[in-house]
Amino acid sequence: MDEHDPQVYAKAHENFDMFQQQGWLVSDPEPRYYIYAQTMDGRTQYGFVVAANVEDYMEGRIKKHELTRSDKEEDRMKHVRVNDANVEPVFFAFPDNERLEAIIREVTAGQAEYDFTAPDGFGHHFWVIDSPELISEITDLFAKIPYLYIADGHHRTAAAALVGNEKAQNNPAHTGEEEYNYFLAVAFPASHLKIIDYNRVVKDLNGLSTEEFLEKLKKDFEVEEKGSETYSPCCLHNFSMYLEGKWYSLTAKEGRYDDKDPIGVLDVTISSDLILRDILGITDLRRDKRIDFVGGIRGLGELKRRVDSGEMAVAFALYPVTMDQLMNIADTGNIMPPKTTWFEPKLRSGLVIHKLSD
Repeated sequence: MDEHDPQVYAKAHENFDMFQQQGWLVSDPEPRYYIYAQTMDGRTQYGFVVAANVEDYMEGRIKKHELTRSDKEEDRMKHVRVNDANVEPVFFAFPDNERLEAIIREVTAGQAEYDFTAPDGFGHHFWVIDSPELISEITDLFAKIPYLYIADGHHRTAAAALVGNEKAQNNPAHTGEEEYNYFLAVAFPASHLKIIDYNRVVKDLNGLSTEEFLEKLKKDFEVEEKGSETYSPCCLHNFSMYLEGKWYSLTAKEGRYDDKDPIGVLDVTISSDLILRDILGITDLRRDKRIDFVGGIRGLGELKRRVDSGEMAVAFALYPVTMDQLMNIADTGNIMPPKTTWFEPKLRSGLVIHKLSD
């Protein structure tokens, strides 16, 4: 069945009711915060599960760095409407705060409420914060943080906020205190998060021979052949390329990018402009069928495989965007190019759910 069929949304509602009737989902007697931690490759990141404010999103205090599509927003809005709940959290970051970091250490020193490893090998750990004094302190601390930043889940964030705003407009007795004025999020200190590379593979060399392509690259890049040994980008403005069984290091030459431009300084912009557009003739990253994108979680071996198979002609690996770059772009009101950031692990749905009705 098509995933957008009305019966699919109806089944979600049926399951949500059944989970509550079976006692698998149980309402807390009072409002609470939680700490949700995820472990991948021996590294753990800790975030606060919070109720984010719809008005903060509508007025720009929750900042975004990507464009959203209305069709994807509407799909997620239907899911929120039919369940009258946020059943999957959105993924936020906030500037590091010493006291909130201390609270994370204090709470996680105790036993977790949930502690399990999912089939993909990622660990999930979950603590309940039920101390009224600590809850009040956390609320006060977050009130002093000027902005939250959407790390991942721009469509889910927009959908959750838009449904809340929709409910407010349709309620003549609206006060601003109703549950629909909030939506479910997990907010992580920025230093806890690691953005993974988001790489590119291209079907052809735009009519160029290998020699002609390499020669054109030398105009804007220092090109160094690395042989058959896998090469990873070592720093910003350094790229890895795989072509005809060989790896190459490409380092953008001085003056070919603008360090003072929050978008122009991004490696995704440099590669999109100087390689994909100027040499390979790819101008629309969202729609051009000659290009595909590979999340760094799959490793550089996936790039090699797709080129060696003959499916693709060339692959490019990019150095990951930093959290500082992401927040700088959001702060300056800019939008990142498509397929720039990849966050892993993803938030797991169902550990906590926020109902929109009291």
